[in-house]
Amino acid sequence: MIMEAERTNLIEALRDQGIKNQEVLDCIAKIPRHLYVNESYRHRAYWNRPLPIDEGQTISQPYIVALMTETLLSNFERVSNKKVLEIGTGSGYQTAVLARLYEKVYTVERIHTLMDQARRVNQSFDIENIIYNNADGWLGWPEEAPFDGIIVTATCGTVPNLLIDQLKVGANLIAPIGPKSSQILYRINKTENSYNQEALCAVSFVPMLEGLS
Repeated sequence: MIMEAERTNLIEALRDQGIKNQEVLDCIAKIPRHLYVNESYRHRAYWNRPLPIDEGQTISQPYIVALMTETLLSNFERVSNKKVLEIGTGSGYQTAVLARLYEKVYTVERIHTLMDQARRVNQSFDIENIIYNNADGWLGWPEEAPFDGIIVTATCGTVPNLLIDQLKVGANLIAPIGPKSSQILYRINKTENSYNQEALCAVSFVPMLEGLS
């Protein structure tokens, strides 16, 4: 009962912060975030803040998950919701949110142990429309492109042009860009010949690294 009350309070906090998309709020309300954090942090699972997970990584603040997802969905009238690419599976929580909103989620994680744990948690409550890949996120997933949206959960030092190339025209890429000490979350919308870029807010993500672990 305590967790249910905390979930309700979290949804109200997200509304107060400006999250309006009801589908996104419903996802946050229904997905058991406590399953994605280490047991020692489960009493904080529904606090509106990031938490550490294994391998020196973090599970993002619920507000940032909601904001990124809501912004990713902000142009549904121009592209479909069939295929989305996530760079950085991490805990698998953002992946689970996307899986309720897209027909297929393609998610890339460079740390094999994190990917396996995320898969186990998501499969434990029958989320089956996620395809996992232990690979270098900088490369995206060109074999499955183009995507109806791409979300990046680690900061990029520069605009990831290779990922923009894997978007459908009209689709969004949501990514933190900048050095570790000064990151801005951007919505990048692909056009016929280029892209438009919109700054959303200051954020703090772990850096996106090359190669595998």
